Amino acid sequence: MYPFIKSVLFLLPPEAAHKITITFFSFILKVPFCKTLIRRLFNYENPKLEKEVFGLKFKNPVGLAAGFDKNAELIDSFSNLGFGFIEIGTLTPKEQTGNPKPRLFRLPSDKALINRMGFNNEGIDKAISRLKVRKSNVIVGGNVGKNKTTPNEKALDDYFICFKKLFSYVDYFVVNVSSPNTPGLRALQEKEPLIHLLKSLQEENAKKSSSKPLLLKIAPDLTRPQLNDIIEITCDLKLDGLVVSNTTTDRDYLTTSNRKIEKVGAGGLSGKPVFSKSTEMLRYIRKAIPDIPIIAAGGVMSANDALAKIKAGATLLQVYTGLVYKGPGLIKEINKAIVESA
Repeated sequence: MYPFIKSVLFLLPPEAAHKITITFFSFILKVPFCKTLIRRLFNYENPKLEKEVFGLKFKNPVGLAAGFDKNAELIDSFSNLGFGFIEIGTLTPKEQTGNPKPRLFRLPSDKALINRMGFNNEGIDKAISRLKVRKSNVIVGGNVGKNKTTPNEKALDDYFICFKKLFSYVDYFVVNVSSPNTPGLRALQEKEPLIHLLKSLQEENAKKSSSKPLLLKIAPDLTRPQLNDIIEITCDLKLDGLVVSNTTTDRDYLTTSNRKIEKVGAGGLSGKPVFSKSTEMLRYIRKAIPDIPIIAAGGVMSANDALAKIKAGATLLQVYTGLVYKGPGLIKEINKAIVESA
């Protein structure tokens, strides 16, 4: 059924199709019969899938990556699709419209997307208003960033605002300094500013009666020395985990014509082409830090991709572009494959 739905959605601009999908699921899952049917179609439960990671109990290891549900609108709806966890955001202190449209592009022949959304979101307060009334008990992560107009030297202020306001409403945090679509943001991945940012957040976290897991999301485009710095910082500051990885600015090995790529322009590439790069990075980090939880994102388009990520060292998995191309059946497909391979 999804191939037909996809063929219709792919006739529309990607961002319009995304909004229609959100509206459709939000509506249809309010109908009791439809909700029950969807749960039967897409949920797959097995004790072998259950995992305890950084103190949280996941019913399965497959999550929705940040970027799909920026404003915490889909938690209750998408919890019925079989996800083990959902990551909202990236959220910023103030609402921002993001970059000019069009800013989301499909590359069907490569099973990929390019986006330059620019942290478009309704702001932390509106997300919290939805989190306060959510009904499902699915694990929720909060992916946080800085506003475009906030200079890097004051970035910590934005991350602090998001951390403090969101603390009571999410189960874990992801610090996003790796999006390629906010000017200058990736400079915060450099050693000194990153230490300052993460150390400050860890100190704030330690003040709480019960701290929340704090993870860092990194870019797949880091050089080996930069990656070694990340590994050192992760160990020194005792971060709870890493998300490996964000989108890439690399355009190598695409089958889409150079003319179309040039027409699309700048943005982060996700989907099948980022799989090898992000998995290689995952494998390298796992060898360096055997015990740290790692959420693997980047090019999970099939059950085989998911199993390859797990073999490379993934603790948990996230999908986004795979969901666009394969539909919600991908979640069940991955979970069944994990059980069968155990």
